[in-house]
Amino acid sequence: MTYCVAIKLNAGLVFLSDSRTNAGLDHISTFRKMMVYEKRGERFMVLLSAGNLSISQSVREILQTQQLEDENGGPPITIWNAKSMFDATRVLGAAVRHIQERDGKALERAGVDFNCSLVFGGQIAGESPRLFQVYSAGNFIEATAETPYFQIGESKYGKPVLDRVLTPKTPLNEAAKCALVSMDSTLKSNLSVGLPLDLVVYETDQLACDNIACIDEFNQYFRMVRNTWGDKLRQAFDSIDDPHWDSGDMAASIQPDNSAIRPVKKITNSNVML
Repeated sequence: MTYCVAIKLNAGLVFLSDSRTNAGLDHISTFRKMMVYEKRGERFMVLLSAGNLSISQSVREILQTQQLEDENGGPPITIWNAKSMFDATRVLGAAVRHIQERDGKALERAGVDFNCSLVFGGQIAGESPRLFQVYSAGNFIEATAETPYFQIGESKYGKPVLDRVLTPKTPLNEAAKCALVSMDSTLKSNLSVGLPLDLVVYETDQLACDNIACIDEFNQYFRMVRNTWGDKLRQAFDSIDDPHWDSGDMAASIQPDNSAIRPVKKITNSNVML
């Protein structure tokens, strides 16, 4: 299993991925799920992958050479000459379909689903940063101001903090902190997601990025985030009153007298018709 999250903001893009692909009592595998593509001053792109490892590795390998026919009769489109992130994502979708056409039937005969989820984002000179989620069929959707992030893999544990914190105006480093808290929540609740982590924080219009980090269990900042988040959650929990079962304190009463909905009816022997 895995967990990857990518965030699109006015200020730029944040990408974070774990590196665990299999977990068991005696078998834990580590493979990186992030690839960075850069042509300084012209384009910067990041690919995150989840799902079947053999499929995602094949897609990542072929993506660097995959070509898409130009509808206007120009030279074939690749991720290195695409004029927009939309066209670059079309190339990625074509790479996914190529692998499906090549290996899909063999995988089906072996009882293996064609399972591949990808997030692809970045910036190409001449347009703003963009972020896409690509599905197993090669089709994709784009992040919007209303939905400024994508998750793939084991997403449910880390989603609440993203929903509560992120807006398009969120500063980059604050969004990076939010992504790390989201990842920590997932690590805490699911053993199939594990360290080390890969983090990229890209600033709009830089068309290059040196803010790339690998985070392991010894990383002091991440350890501080984990400890502080856990402590603050406990403090917030302790600050909330326990529910009261009488109506003396209306603010804390769990069953106020003025409720329009009545509690569930108890079944007792007297209710049973013989």
